[in-house]
Amino acid sequence: MKILMLLISLCSFAASGMDWKIQSLAADTSFRGSAVSDGIVWVTGSKSQVYISKDAGQSWQDVSVKGLPLIDLRDIEVFDANTAIVMGAGAGGLSKLYITYNQGLSWQLLFDNPDALGFFNSIAFWDRNNGLLLGDPVDGSFVILRTTDGGKTWRRIAQAELPEMLDKEVAFAASGNTLVVGKRGRAWFTSGGFSSSVYSSADSGEHWRRRPVALYDDTQTAGGYGLAFNTLGDLFVFGGDYQQRDKHDANMVYLKGYVWHKPPGTTPGLRTAMACYQEICIATGKLSTDISHDHGYSWKPLLINGESQGFFTLAIEDNTLVAAGHNGRVAVYQF
Repeated sequence: MKILMLLISLCSFAASGMDWKIQSLAADTSFRGSAVSDGIVWVTGSKSQVYISKDAGQSWQDVSVKGLPLIDLRDIEVFDANTAIVMGAGAGGLSKLYITYNQGLSWQLLFDNPDALGFFNSIAFWDRNNGLLLGDPVDGSFVILRTTDGGKTWRRIAQAELPEMLDKEVAFAASGNTLVVGKRGRAWFTSGGFSSSVYSSADSGEHWRRRPVALYDDTQTAGGYGLAFNTLGDLFVFGGDYQQRDKHDANMVYLKGYVWHKPPGTTPGLRTAMACYQEICIATGKLSTDISHDHGYSWKPLLINGESQGFFTLAIEDNTLVAAGHNGRVAVYQF
């Protein structure tokens, strides 16, 4: 009887869609970064904008980074209810890290890109002190920076410890998911540009290996855009082409054991974020959103508040999911 009731519940869930609390905080803002930690929901975006919600999306507070230049905050790392690092993505000095210790009431410059040719893509931390930063290639190699003091200082991983780059290979500063970390010093990042690859490290980013993945990568702007894990620990790689956001082609694969799989039912379009709650996974891109009821192994289109909607970024903690995207739109759903 319990199994029957679960099946009925899941069928009803898929048919009715999901009712999310959706608001537009700033119509001229594109939100690309998101996080949920200690009951605080965070979103970050263009023009140095940062917003937090302490009541699961009912209301929002503007805690944006002040001062010039205005930068595109593409990623965020949250350590507790008060402390967070935001990452600016842009050429040279537009790539910066800021830190707050008081829920965004004030921000301090933590790290300024020292390379005029550099461009930050994504950050990820194992704990409060140890983390990695991924940047565009400089001097013929991706920039991998490592910190052991919470971002105050960074050391570039030796170029010889990364595989030689592929022709026209790039990394995308999509939505803070290009680089992710796992247990025991594991780390991964994905790339594209006439190729799709996943790089992995088993020693806190000191050495890397590359594996190809079967995503759509027929153009310079196609390939892997992001990474995520389901609750079973399987690694997912997703992407597409931001210049052909609705293209119907391979946009997701996952690694189970040592074998890559393409899940059936993946729907058309670029996907830039994924988050899971128990066996339910959500994947999204600017134009639309998908849902899986089996840990991401199969997918179908998801209606949000009765219609097809998409976002750039997703984040989850416990049962609280946040999504954010273009036109300053933010949404919160509680399972």
